[in-house]
Amino acid sequence: MITIVAKQTVKQGKIDSFIAIAKKLVEKTHQSDVGCISYDLFQDSQNSGVLSFIEEWENQEALDKHMASRHFRELFPQLDEFLEKPGEINLYQKVE
Repeated sequence: MITIVAKQTVKQGKIDSFIAIAKKLVEKTHQSDVGCISYDLFQDSQNSGVLSFIEEWENQEALDKHMASRHFRELFPQLDEFLEKPGEINLYQKVE
């Protein structure tokens, strides 16, 4: 299993726009991505401009297919214009 935490720092005044697009990405991922265990957007309780996608994938193949999917290629780049700085993406493997 692969877990991803993709932390994004969003410009003030752009948070609602970011969330609107991110929700579409979450919805389409849930609907169509085989191998997706979970894929959700979380907002920092202390700083509303910090939002993170927290994802769980069955394996690397499922993640690769997600990143190649039409909805990811169309929606994820749209989020860039709302970012204060480049996002931080970390991949984790479960310790067994």
